[in-house]
Amino acid sequence: MTKKIVLIDDHVLFREGVKRILDFEKDFEVVAEGDDGDEVIEIVDKHQPDVVLMDINMPNINGVQATKRLFSKYPDVRVIILSIHDDENYVTHALKSGAQGYLLKEMDSQALIDAIKIVSDGGSYLHPKVTHNLVKEFQRLSTEESGGLQNIEIRKPLHLLTKRECEVLQLLADGKSNRGVSEALFISEKTVKNHVSNILQKMNVNDRTQAVVMAIRNGWVEVL
Repeated sequence: MTKKIVLIDDHVLFREGVKRILDFEKDFEVVAEGDDGDEVIEIVDKHQPDVVLMDINMPNINGVQATKRLFSKYPDVRVIILSIHDDENYVTHALKSGAQGYLLKEMDSQALIDAIKIVSDGGSYLHPKVTHNLVKEFQRLSTEESGGLQNIEIRKPLHLLTKRECEVLQLLADGKSNRGVSEALFISEKTVKNHVSNILQKMNVNDRTQAVVMAIRNGWVEVL
């Protein structure tokens, strides 16, 4: 079925660029656009979209505030925040507001498409660079709480994952995108996607962020 998408961003040229990308996807339809967060509830009322792409910085009501308001009326709506900020504080506030995705505006078209598909199907999606920053913050907080993680033994989960999947998992923890993993390991992006899918299934998690956090907790990856 066609995924109905609403795009809220106050930069017209950016909206046009995103819409042009989505128009090439036969399963996507941009049903409405807006340029401020105060419009989003009215637009969602009218169009009942599957996914809302929401800019985080807008003149009157920002994306986090708009997402909170939207979830108070439509708790099942799926929101992906679009941002230029990779700081974990922005990401944390966005996720606490109810967003299921967080994309940096430096994303490539495939990341946008993947994010919409995953979020619309009930998953969550964070830009790989954002994932890496959150992982670093998680490691910092864990170090403070435990008094130091320096002595954690890095144990590759070969009982659970193949050697290649361990390599992919480490690169995900390093903040690599699928393309970055592909280039690092000299394999195709399709092969990377297959490895990631296998990793999530074997680790019984919903997305790569959960996989990386679990891997850190178990000492399966090094965070540089």
